[in-house]
Amino acid sequence: MLQTNAMIDKRSFYIDGQWVQPEGGNTIAVINPATEKAIAVITAGSAADIDRAVAAARRAFDGWSRTSREERIGYLEKIATIYGRRMDEMAQAISLEMGAPIKLSRESQAFVGLSHLKAFIRAFRSYEFEHVPDPERPEQRIVHEPIGVCGLITPWNWPMNQIALKVIPAIAVGCTVVLKPSEIAPLSAMLFAEFVHEAGLPAGVFNLVNGEGVVVGEALSSHPDVDMMSFTGSTRAGTAVSRAAAATVKRVSLELGGKSPNIVFADADLPAAIRRGVLHCFENTGQSCNAPTRMLVERSVYDEAVRIAAAVGAEVAVDDPAKEGDHIGPLSSATQFEKVQSMVEKGAAEGARVVLGGAGRPEGFDRGYFVRPTIFADVNNDMTIAREEVFGPVLAMIPFEDEEDAVRIANDTVYGLSAYIQTGSPDRAQRVARRLRAGMVQINGTSRAPGTPFGGYKQSGIGREGGKWGLEDFLEVKLVSG
Repeated sequence: MLQTNAMIDKRSFYIDGQWVQPEGGNTIAVINPATEKAIAVITAGSAADIDRAVAAARRAFDGWSRTSREERIGYLEKIATIYGRRMDEMAQAISLEMGAPIKLSRESQAFVGLSHLKAFIRAFRSYEFEHVPDPERPEQRIVHEPIGVCGLITPWNWPMNQIALKVIPAIAVGCTVVLKPSEIAPLSAMLFAEFVHEAGLPAGVFNLVNGEGVVVGEALSSHPDVDMMSFTGSTRAGTAVSRAAAATVKRVSLELGGKSPNIVFADADLPAAIRRGVLHCFENTGQSCNAPTRMLVERSVYDEAVRIAAAVGAEVAVDDPAKEGDHIGPLSSATQFEKVQSMVEKGAAEGARVVLGGAGRPEGFDRGYFVRPTIFADVNNDMTIAREEVFGPVLAMIPFEDEEDAVRIANDTVYGLSAYIQTGSPDRAQRVARRLRAGMVQINGTSRAPGTPFGGYKQSGIGREGGKWGLEDFLEVKLVSG
């Protein structure tokens, strides 16, 4: 698919089982964030393109929704086989379009899409679409049915992660979809469309239209023939999707931002806990919605924690994403670069102490959207860097006095996506986990298992993705009596 020595032409859309010429003619350049040079060109879609894609999805829905579980699993397994065979292409596409270092792109960014695909196949095999809620009333049956045509809008930061978390469960349960990937990172989505086409999925089940959110995202969200919108991105953009969808009272699922606390108690294995926290915050150049960007440390070990964090952060290298290695790459775009620079400057201006990094590019870089990994100490929870999502490699360290104070600070946010706890006390870990207003809590570095629910409280979103919860997002519930 990809040629790095020539402009990549991806101006077609995938509609009704074929690559078609868009209705509109405006184009968007896809920029390599490591070089600031255009590497590809796509078409900026229009409302007419959305109309065409939605009409194809609507025509396909009746037939697709009545196919058997076995038939749909067969298609999903074909897509998984193709994905696995073309994994290196996917890794290269993601690295080029959004700057993930090639090792991260191959081992995490591209791999996670296939991992989710396989997890959904497992969940779908055993999912019960009908059941009797009360054995004493066997004439009462609960039936789960596909909601219909689904509009899917996915972000640039983990492109295949989010495409897999939306497209796969939707088509598995019998929905048809129109995907609008991020215009910043569309190449991976278009490669995925090639996988779908090669798998022979029936025409109209999967459709892809590129373009800007204010045009094609708005047209998709407000379309009267779209039954559901599933969106991942910023909270601001998520509210726009909700407003556009409200007129037709369609279901809306949102996976939005986060400002996740990482609570480090004095009885934790401090060097291990701080290292985990810093490296996790900086992973993917800090561009993860569930990144532990607020490190809350018990006062008695706070100074030592700051020292360790600065030392660990200094080990994090920044380099060209095309190179092999464990370094971090650039931010995804000029817009993101300017935002992160502004937030770093604001953190210093508001009185936070810079113990690593700061504003500007790293030494040796005069182009590309590279930033310096930055750690702020002596942050209080009223500072901008503690309230707003930076979406860059920026860590805010905040001291707390005791357990009550830690819970108060952790929950003092409009977000509620993830939270992290580091402690030597299993009882305290479980007690605090149940008091945190977050959709996911991870203790002492424990990872989230495949097929578990991803999503949050408050302004971090509505609904859950992954496993049976991801399937249920795309299902209606019907009572049949008699």
